[in-house]
Amino acid sequence: MQKDKNLFQGVMLNAYPDSIGDRLGDLISVLQKPELKDCFSFFYVLPTFFNSDLDRGFSIIDYQINTALVTPADLEALEALQIQLKFDIVLNHLSVASPQFEDLLKHGDASKYKDFFIHWNRFWEGEGTLGEDGVLQPKAEHLQKLFMRKSGLPILKVRFPDGSEPAYWNTFYQKVSYSPLNQEDVANLEIPESDAAALLAAFNEHLIQHESPEGFSDTKNPLIAEKLIAVAYKKRSYLGQMDVNAKSPLVWEFYEATLKQLSAFGCKILRLDAFAYLHKEIGQSNFFNKPGTWDYLRRIKSIADRYNLLLLPEIHAEYGLGLHQEVAAEGYPIYDFFLPGLTLHTLEKASTSALKKWMAELLENNYQTVHMLGCHDGIPVLDLKGKAKENGFTEGLLSDTELQEVMDTVMQRGGRVKNLYDAEGNKISYYQINATFYSALGEDDQKMLLARALQLFMPGIPQIWYLDIFVGKNDIEAVEKGGKDSHKEINRSTLSLAQIEAGLKKPVVRQQLELIRLRNTSKAFSGQLIVQPTADHRLDLTWKKEDESLQLLIDLKKLEGHIVHTRATDVQTISLKC
Repeated sequence: MQKDKNLFQGVMLNAYPDSIGDRLGDLISVLQKPELKDCFSFFYVLPTFFNSDLDRGFSIIDYQINTALVTPADLEALEALQIQLKFDIVLNHLSVASPQFEDLLKHGDASKYKDFFIHWNRFWEGEGTLGEDGVLQPKAEHLQKLFMRKSGLPILKVRFPDGSEPAYWNTFYQKVSYSPLNQEDVANLEIPESDAAALLAAFNEHLIQHESPEGFSDTKNPLIAEKLIAVAYKKRSYLGQMDVNAKSPLVWEFYEATLKQLSAFGCKILRLDAFAYLHKEIGQSNFFNKPGTWDYLRRIKSIADRYNLLLLPEIHAEYGLGLHQEVAAEGYPIYDFFLPGLTLHTLEKASTSALKKWMAELLENNYQTVHMLGCHDGIPVLDLKGKAKENGFTEGLLSDTELQEVMDTVMQRGGRVKNLYDAEGNKISYYQINATFYSALGEDDQKMLLARALQLFMPGIPQIWYLDIFVGKNDIEAVEKGGKDSHKEINRSTLSLAQIEAGLKKPVVRQQLELIRLRNTSKAFSGQLIVQPTADHRLDLTWKKEDESLQLLIDLKKLEGHIVHTRATDVQTISLKC
């Protein structure tokens, strides 16, 4: 596929449609302000752009415009600003509320979409033991190879019209809700009239406290208590990101239709969310198993090529595993998930050695990357680790001790930690830290400015989280309000238009925008990057093309820096000081 020559020069904004104001139109009105003129060439619009119901957009119902947040006029306005779009396709899963899964729930095994999703017991048939709950427990040698994103088996049990409750593969989020019971729900249970009101009240209170009927008991009416539990289970509702079965031809028809639709919306770059989990095969890992994952990726690319879409595979894996190298070797751009943690380490330890190691690899291999500081997800930790392999151990970009120091620092500043688990629910590794990048830096304006300058001098497309520009702080209230699995809300605060106006008066905001504009417009950034040897606490980076150059000089011990901008007719020094 032919790529735009300057594709990896421009700067990309990253936000939800309603990250600023109430709708995408409000955010566009901010992009139209003179303070943001020429700052962005791309906009990564997160998937609440589409119809979705869980995980803040990554549980897709369908890929039509979410009219509560977006209008066709918004797309025309972005085109007028010459801002190209990046979207997600969530390859691995669809929502329980998708038309495909709803048809399955309605018709059961008679559904056209019977094989569109992965029936857990059928997938593992003959490879495990059926438990009392009706769920097949795979053999230990299979479970040991599964890469778990949550504790317990990756399943969600759903209710079919015939009363059966099959389990379907559910790698990521799910939410099961139990509604309070009323007199009509229990009319046929023959509850003694004298006990009915108190028994229902006690049961409903149990639901509120435990978010599940499990464990409810009543010594006076034990059999009726069991029946109440059964009624509650029948009445439950659920949301979930249900893994699709990529062996089904209908799934590939769906991918074809989706990529065509996204191209019509103006998509230029397509992020393949969770694609490494798509290929599943007994006896192999459910994460980036080979050659199946490569086969699927090539098949997706053949569709993308027809619609002139540049694919950006999303992979979170240890640096030592080398998957980023494999993806780049296949000709794909890669997500630089290493930079956020490296930037924190660089600024907190006043040491550039780890960062320079990564920069040397980038330049030596000519990787095409998209990189960020903050984002909708979290600050990666797993990605920086080393990995034991058959031929030995490959070191990470940071040692375990250095990683722990980064994590401890961010947690002391209010961050939260997301872990990975085995099939028994035991934690096996840290995965990411959740915090705004500004709070991760101790809410220090000078560090934020230097972090931004450092990012903007890295090769690739700088992807900028809206909240970082406006120095957003950890939203602990949103985390606590959201309850379980709401750790990511710490870095997703919606900014009002009044907050934007106030933010534009802050020096750290204005200086970031000036640097972003420089990165987005200077031809020097489409030239050559030169990394000069320096003392460990110093950084000296120069981008040069023809008669224009930009040199970034940072002293980490003093937390000082400046940029020297040289053109044919003049030399300008830009101070990095808040």
